[in-house]
This record gives sequence, structure tokens and C-alpha cells, in this order.
Amino acid sequence: MIALDKLDNKFAFVLAAAKRARQLQMGAKPLVPTSAHKPTRAAMDEVFGGAVPFELPPLKDEEEDEKGRRGKSKRASK
Repeated sequence: MIALDKLDNKFAFVLAAAKRARQLQMGAKPLVPTSAHKPTRAAMDEVFGGAVPFELPPLKDEEEDEKGRRGKSKRASK
């Protein structure tokens, strides 16, 4: 389970929960036991429970160096 204070990227969490909620609305079965009746809350429980991994994909204009670190995007340098 992910602790709320350890959640470093709320935007990625919201995107993952929204995508999973859509899947649940279309008939997917819940991955974790939950008492939630609404798909959005069930999806949040799944993401908090670690059943749905999430991370933000890199921006298209970011490049990785030989050590795997990403450079600044062009948008950040403007």
C-alpha cells in the first residue's frame, strides 16, 4: 500500500486511477477486495494498494544520457 505522504506525484496517481476507473466501468473485475460501490473509488483503492503500477512517461523531447538520467526538456528551457 502506498502511504499518502509518500505519494510524490499526485498527477500520475490521478491518471492511473482514472484509466483504471474507465476499465472498471467497462466491466473489468476489481484487482483488490474493496467495499467501494463506485468505480472511481475502487480504482483509487487499487492504485493505493499497489495493484495498479503507475509512473509518468518521459516527455518526447527529453533525452537520456549514458547514465539513464533525463536532460532538461525544451519546454523547461524556454
